[in-house]
Amino acid sequence: MSSPAESQPPSPATLRESARLLAVCERWNRKLHFYSGLFLIVFLWLFAFTGLLLNHPTWTFHESWRNRHETKFQLPIVPPAAGLTSDLEQARDLMRQMSIDGEILWTTTRSDGAPFEFQVRTPRHFYFIKADLAQGRADIRHAAVNAWGIAKILHTFTGNLASDPRNRRDWPLTAVWAYSMDFVAAGLIFMVLSSIYLWLKQPRKLLPGALCLALGSLLCGLFCFGLRWM
Repeated sequence: MSSPAESQPPSPATLRESARLLAVCERWNRKLHFYSGLFLIVFLWLFAFTGLLLNHPTWTFHESWRNRHETKFQLPIVPPAAGLTSDLEQARDLMRQMSIDGEILWTTTRSDGAPFEFQVRTPRHFYFIKADLAQGRADIRHAAVNAWGIAKILHTFTGNLASDPRNRRDWPLTAVWAYSMDFVAAGLIFMVLSSIYLWLKQPRKLLPGALCLALGSLLCGLFCFGLRWM
């Protein structure tokens, strides 16, 4: 049996304190939901719009690669110092000499005596570099895309390629963009959870909210799990 002290209802002071804490939590939930949405709105528009473009590649108005501006040129280079032994260090040294900045992308396996080939990419610029260290020159093909291309590239610009472990983020702005996307994802998770809380606090909207939640869950579940049996 419970003691008389355990069976006593909470005191009015305890109830008031609980109500005050709940009100503070609700107020901060609304504020964070509101300002998080304002902060994320441009990111969400960017990803929604570029996702629509990527989903419809036959729409010609946003064609970027075919409309790129491409040039070819040569630049003199000095072979990297003997202390720079890795391909990444040598590529960075050559980029410094050629005043090129961006994310390094390895596309070929280097062999002794062969030209040093690599790519450098930013959301707008693509550099295809073939450096002949013995001859002291680099052949460069440069392509620049339009604003449509920049927007679409940002949708998938991470600096990592799962198919090639050599490709890792080596440009600071790539890391800044990638971590920004992590923050956007975390912000979306928070906004969804806070939206559920706000929905549960409105009894009149429980039924239509439940229907919307069920419909969205059913559609998403169809593609995530249902297609395994189709």
